[in-house]
Amino acid sequence: MTQVHGSQAGPADAVREYDEVRRVVQLFLDGEAKGDAAKLEEASHRDARMFGSVGGTRYDMPIAEFIGLAVKEPGDTGNHRARILSVQQTGDAAVAEVAEEGYWGSLSFIDYLQLARIEGTWKVVSKLFAHTGGDAPA
Repeated sequence: MTQVHGSQAGPADAVREYDEVRRVVQLFLDGEAKGDAAKLEEASHRDARMFGSVGGTRYDMPIAEFIGLAVKEPGDTGNHRARILSVQQTGDAAVAEVAEEGYWGSLSFIDYLQLARIEGTWKVVSKLFAHTGGDAPA
């Protein structure tokens, strides 16, 4: 599902924007799942941040710190799945809602990735997540 708000863009432009936002979101998801710093760095703005908690432990951090964590402990330990549920875009701003399950084995999340088009390129500028199930590994 996608919604383009307040845009003078035609249908072809809306599809192109949607495809580009999805591509960047998928790049981010692939990077965190596999611990691929290059993909995460390409998808993210250097000043991006992440916010959320798992079992009372806060994971509020700059994106560089998250990338280091993902490289050290990739999310996909064998059964990780992620699905983009929706994309909404208005001008140079977009948000993608993502469902993840099997992160670090059994964790499930709903992620809200905010993106900004900066100098013509879409970048993730924040990740906000809600822990929806499973226990963090010891």
